[in-house]
Order: sequence, then C-alpha cells, then structure tokens
Amino acid sequence: MSSVAAATPDPTPFWSALFTDRRIAPALGLGFTSGIPFLLVYSTQSAWLSDIGISIATIGLLSELTLAYKFKFLWAPFLDRYDAPVLGRFLGRRRGWIVAAQLCVMAAVAGVAFGDPAHQLSWTIAFSLALGFAGATLDLVIDGWRITSVRPPEKQAVLSSWTEIGWRIGNLAAGAGALFLADRIGWRGAYLCMGALMIPGMVAAVLAPEPASDKLPHLARAGLVQTVWEPIRELLTRLGPMAPVILLLVAGFRMPGYVASAMAVPLFKHQGFSNTDIATVTKLIGFWIALGGTFLAGALIPRIGMLPSLLIGTVAGSASHLSLAYLAAHGGDGGNAFWTFAVAVGVENFAYAFASVVLITYMSTLASADHAASQFGLLTSLCAFPGSILAGFSGFAIERTGFTWFFVGTSLIGLPVALLAIYVWAKVGISDEATPRPAVGH
Repeated sequence: MSSVAAATPDPTPFWSALFTDRRIAPALGLGFTSGIPFLLVYSTQSAWLSDIGISIATIGLLSELTLAYKFKFLWAPFLDRYDAPVLGRFLGRRRGWIVAAQLCVMAAVAGVAFGDPAHQLSWTIAFSLALGFAGATLDLVIDGWRITSVRPPEKQAVLSSWTEIGWRIGNLAAGAGALFLADRIGWRGAYLCMGALMIPGMVAAVLAPEPASDKLPHLARAGLVQTVWEPIRELLTRLGPMAPVILLLVAGFRMPGYVASAMAVPLFKHQGFSNTDIATVTKLIGFWIALGGTFLAGALIPRIGMLPSLLIGTVAGSASHLSLAYLAAHGGDGGNAFWTFAVAVGVENFAYAFASVVLITYMSTLASADHAASQFGLLTSLCAFPGSILAGFSGFAIERTGFTWFFVGTSLIGLPVALLAIYVWAKVGISDEATPRPAVGH
C-alpha cells in the first residue's frame, strides 16, 4: 500500500511579513476593497430602503440581488483565460481584471447613489444588480491573484490571513461605517464615499507584484462549453478517486455555521437584548475578536500544517455553537446578562474567523494556477450552497426543538465533517507540497 503525506511548511513570520513581503500590504488593500460591495447590495441597502418606507416583502426580494456571489463560478473561467480590455496589456491578467472590476464597482455604486429608490426603484435594482456582479467578479480576480502569487499555495496562509483582515475592515466600513455616514451626510453621500474607497485598492493592485503564472503563455482560446467545463474537469482529474470525499468536505465545512448564523439574531432578540447591545457585541467587540481568530489561523497553519489545521477548524467552528446553546439555556436574564451574551458570541466569532481562514487556505491548495479564479470560485459556491439551503428551514427546526437544542444540533452537524477531515488527512493530504512516501508492501 502507498500513501501520500503532506509536508509541514516552514513557519512564516506573521507580523514581520507585512514589512518584509511585498505581497502582504497590497493583499491587505485588495481584501479591503473586496469586503465593501456585498453589504451595499445586502444589509446596508436594506437599511436605506427601510428608511424610505419600502415594504419588508420588497426588501426581502431585493436581497436576492446577491445571487451573483453564489453563481460567480459560471463566468470565472473567462477571467482565467482572457485579459481585461486595455488594462491587461499594462498590468497583466490578474491585476488588470482587479482594476477593471474596481472601476465597475465604483460606477455601479455611483449609479445606486444617484438613484431615488422611493420613486424609481427600477433604477436602484438595475445598478444594484450590476454592483452584485461587479463585487462578485472582484472577489474572483483577487482570489485568483492571491492563489497564483504564492506557490505552493500551502505556503500562503499568512497571505490569506492578511487578505481576510483587509476584507473584515472593508466589511466594517460598508456596514457600520456607511450607517454612520448616512446619519450625517445622507445615503447618497454615504454610497459615494463607499465608491471612493475603491481607490486605495486600485493603488494596491498597481503596487502588487505580478504573479509568475501571468507571464506564461495564455491558455488557448476555446468555445463556451469547453471554457466553463475545463476547470471542473481538470480539478476532478487531479483529485482523482478522492474527489467526491474532498468536495463533500468542502461543502460541509461551513454548513453548521450557515445554519446557526440564520437564527443567531432571532435568538438575541428572543433573549431580550436591545439593538444597541446586539450591534455592540456582534459588530464592534465581535470585529476585534474575529481579528484574533484570523491572526491565530495565519500564525498556526504554517507551523502545524494544512490538514491538522483543517481538523481543528471544523471541530472548533462546530463546537463553538455550544456557546449559543448555553446562552439560549441561560435565558439572557431578560436582556440584562450582557457579558454572558458577549462571551458566548465572542467564542463563536473567534472560532468562525479561525475556521474561515483555514478553509480559504485549504481551498487555495486545491486550485491550480491556470484555473485559480475558476476553481476557487467553484469551491466557494459549493461551500455556501448546502448551508444556505438548510438555513431556510432553520426557523421550522426551532419551532419544534427550541433554541437550545437547535444550536446543540448545529454543533453535531460538524461530527461527520470532522470524520471526513480525518479521512482526507489519513488518505491523501492534497497539496502542492505533498511528497509520496515509499511504497510499503504488506
């Protein structure tokens, strides 16, 4: 019998890399811009529409404008195969598409800003749809740059972590920052400011080093079907017989988190916590706690290896829901148990952030340089889809079980996923750094 073992990468200094590796600071800026568009189509825009009296039903329907993020893998292959018009000639394939996507985000945000949803909702819908596609494309091309910038990809845990840190800061700006600005300069001014925040990301894209793979000859031109199918075929061929198990692991990894997140805020409201308490804990305190989880993942993965980190991530991410189960059982003292609330949410936020970086890094090891955006986009869609579907039934589950047992149940979902992680670790260890052991006869 022969097996494959993943070599443990050399530890990479986490903090000093920001100053010694010229890819890290641009990654921080690029991650910042990728964290902005989603909320401008989702919860931040919902707040604007609520302010002007748009019905709840309509606001709920408009949240579907984020579907571009679920189906971005469909146009990702064209970003891997073709250069951006004009910009690709000067910046290369990845960086050219990044700046092109940032310009599209700016244009779409400006379009939303100059609309009047109270009287011409169709205008807002059209530009919000464009913003969703531009934001999803920006995610794709930044991930493509990140994955191809460091080979083997198992070495890029630090780069992934700093990109994630930038994303969280951008997400905070588009969430709490936009709401803060809207109260002071109005929604139009707030959205225009969000569009202007693409400028630092453009500077980061220009300063970012061009990946070595961008300097190689392009893939041959192909028809529509071949362009879309080729990345999928290559991924399945490379993973071989273990492809179903690995893809099932990716699909299940964040499933407990998606299901639990759908009912977290209803739990907090049911416990009697105020909107201010919820915002303080989940947005302000939670932001810094999540950064701690991100820092830990970036420092730990290079030291213990990808697959041990993957196992820790899936166990920690699922087990952390027991803190929400405890909060539900505790009762919240009618909203007076603020620190019990803060600690419970803090545990969940820390574990979720750690698990997210682990999963991002692992999915990066599965994507090839030629199809980086395509395969990573496919994997992220696969990761989100099952959990999103199950989350839709979470309210019915709580009606039958109550909040406490619901969150215990979401923790238990992680058990079969952990077993899959152990199985993959034992059998393959897919990685560019994988080195075959000598065959041993039995």
